[in-house]
Amino acid sequence: MREASITALPRAADFVRFAPGFAPRFVVTVDTEEEFDWGSPFARAEHGLASIPRLARFQQFCESFGVAPVYLIDYPVASDPRTVAALGEAVGQGRAEIGVQLHPWVNPPLDEELTARNSFAGNLPPELERAKFRLLRDKIEQAFGVAPLIYRAGRYGVGAETAAILAESGIAVDSSVRALFDYSGEGGPNFREHPLRPWWVGGPAKNERALIELPLTTGYWGMLRRQGGWLHPALWRTPRLRGLLARFGLLERIPLTPEGVAADEALKAIDIALDDGLPLLVFSFHSPSLQPGHTPYVRDEAGLDRLYDWWRTCFDYLARRGVRPASVAEIVASAQI
Repeated sequence: MREASITALPRAADFVRFAPGFAPRFVVTVDTEEEFDWGSPFARAEHGLASIPRLARFQQFCESFGVAPVYLIDYPVASDPRTVAALGEAVGQGRAEIGVQLHPWVNPPLDEELTARNSFAGNLPPELERAKFRLLRDKIEQAFGVAPLIYRAGRYGVGAETAAILAESGIAVDSSVRALFDYSGEGGPNFREHPLRPWWVGGPAKNERALIELPLTTGYWGMLRRQGGWLHPALWRTPRLRGLLARFGLLERIPLTPEGVAADEALKAIDIALDDGLPLLVFSFHSPSLQPGHTPYVRDEAGLDRLYDWWRTCFDYLARRGVRPASVAEIVASAQI
């Protein structure tokens, strides 16, 4: 096995093969986190947890479609007993899954300087990243009575040692790579050239510490989509030109999220992913969007209705296209070396 680095580009031999008949499938991931002002500097204590009870409604909604969401829980949420009240029964009965999401600025031990660069956990000293992760992982397992199998770094901030920390802690799947996005301007990782297909981090390995990378799904759509990998980043200084290209059907980057993406745009991304033979589609959004006023995407009750309509539209469309939901446990069990 090569040295494991989540940010390293995989080789063709690293891509995960799934058991016959498994794909295509989809996963709903929820970045289950505290509410904070996205436009303000990072703070240790200036956050809220009012949206936690709203998780129960979203869980019931997903169950009505036969979908078991994956809740990636950070430290403030894991510390609130309302989280287990909202999700504990569903997790215990296999109608939902839990995972780990590390927001280092609110996750003890709080030994680092509070800076934008340090908001990416992979930039911390490895011993501090490990200490934060282990404390959070253990807290989640104690709260739910289930060992989490999946991790996502807050702000997608994985680093050189993250894979080793996850593997030694029993994590089987990482979902921190936001393919086609670049956070290096803020001190974070650059995923602009990373693929959308799941891969074995460090290459296939016949041991229990092999780690699967499950990147979030984003697609380029339009007449110029094959050139999207270089053209879209080249236009980062001219967002109006990006908007014109999207408006005229030439080029658009579409992540599978209800936050800032219209339902009809999401259906385009689903079609692109399926036409390209992607075995797993990974959806995501932030849990504070389940209560109006906490994120830029849901400002009022009408916005919340649109969010649920978005999910309803996507779930119905996926069913018509024959794409079934998958759990993390099923992904791990179906992955072949």
